[in-house]
Amino acid sequence: MNSAPAVSRQLFWICRQRRTQNVLLLSKRNRAIIPVGNLKGETTMKEKPDVLQGTLALMVLKTLDVLGPQHGWGIARRIEQISGDLLAVNQGTLYPLLLRLENEGSIASEWGASENNRRARFYRLTAAGRRQLQAEARDWEQTAAIIGRFFKVKAEDLP
Repeated sequence: MNSAPAVSRQLFWICRQRRTQNVLLLSKRNRAIIPVGNLKGETTMKEKPDVLQGTLALMVLKTLDVLGPQHGWGIARRIEQISGDLLAVNQGTLYPLLLRLENEGSIASEWGASENNRRARFYRLTAAGRRQLQAEARDWEQTAAIIGRFFKVKAEDLP
């Protein structure tokens, strides 16, 4: 039986040899390692950065404010679409966030039918969520203005 460090070294070697970072481990019992993605190291899809930590909640609230009730997958697609496909929304991050926002009372949800007639949970902004959105938007605009000042300043402008 391989120990965990030996399996990790083997996995690292396979990834390095095949120049891939996308790996799926199937089973500890079988110790099967299957690389997923392009094995030549070239990416076939446009790589997108993840959404910055702390900004996803603001994007979700604003998306629901602008577009009205949406299901989780729709929220993720709209955020990616609005960003010009420059951002990637991780489903494993989005759904816990939606649960947290619902527990806080910022959004509410109910079951309904999606565009393809599948059962889906639709999220909508609450009055508390609208207030939270306004407060976070003010904070974000202030932060962006401060950062903007740093990009505009030149050494000769300083006393």
